[in-house]
Amino acid sequence: MFARSILFAAGLSLAVSSAFASPARWVFEWPNTDFEQTSIDDWTEILSGGPPKDGIPAIDDPVMVPIKEGAQIGEREPVITVEIEGELPRAYPIRYLTWHEIVNDQVGDIPVAVTFCPLCNSGITFDRRVGDRVLSFGVSGKLRNSDMVMYDRETESWWQQAIGTGIVGEMNGVELTTLPTWMESWRQFAERNPDGLVMAEPRFGRPYGRNPYVNYDSSARPFLYQGENPPHGIPPLVRVIRVGDRAWPMTRLREAGEVTEAGVTLTWTEGQASALDGRDIAKSKEVGTVRVKDANGKDLAHDVMFAFAYHAFWPNGEWMLGDG
Repeated sequence: MFARSILFAAGLSLAVSSAFASPARWVFEWPNTDFEQTSIDDWTEILSGGPPKDGIPAIDDPVMVPIKEGAQIGEREPVITVEIEGELPRAYPIRYLTWHEIVNDQVGDIPVAVTFCPLCNSGITFDRRVGDRVLSFGVSGKLRNSDMVMYDRETESWWQQAIGTGIVGEMNGVELTTLPTWMESWRQFAERNPDGLVMAEPRFGRPYGRNPYVNYDSSARPFLYQGENPPHGIPPLVRVIRVGDRAWPMTRLREAGEVTEAGVTLTWTEGQASALDGRDIAKSKEVGTVRVKDANGKDLAHDVMFAFAYHAFWPNGEWMLGDG
């Protein structure tokens, strides 16, 4: 499989990347990127994921169709749901994002980037506006702490997907606005939004619906990750729900069904398959759907990511273990 070959090649390149830990090695590939402006302290953290810049092609201006045209999507398959007031709800299937990782779209007046990093299970939607600019994003082919490094085409700055922040170039230190979207099953989206829209299948000839990272979320160790394991004995590939700098283990929420603390309410319901388990996403193991709301019942921006990635990017974050 294409993606598994990438992982193998990238694993072989780990030692090489460490040996050439300097931004100078990227200058020829990225001549328009200002490497003098960066928040990267240790360049050994930046690894090649295998494909070059745009080797994983982002989708621009996707075709959106009525949900009845999404018959090829399995009922339990995950989608990223974008609901913006005044606009028809939109579903972006993970079966497509697995192979493209970024979708640049426009929902009403808001230009959005819907993103999914398979190696971190991180699905986040950003507002693409920065000041008076509208950025469009692509996949750099680089990883940091196993998380996708995006780039914007306007300045060729690098952005860390998990934190939505510029890390190299003119946009270094700039933070994108994260929108309150979530992952749920295709059936859950369609039942709630019978008049909603779904992203049509891209014309790239990928085996959509297949998981190229078979059994990844059952692995003992993440790919291309050199950092510490999470504390408290939490396995690195356990899913956690991150809200700001706090994280709730999915294992706790799944057992409780609902948790209210720190000003938020998290709920878990059955019905969503893992995108990173079996070869056929639709038949993969149950992971459930999480919703996060504030004290007024409004959806909150959050991420359901692997514990190792949370610990890597929020090393001083608060683990909500519920043990008093």
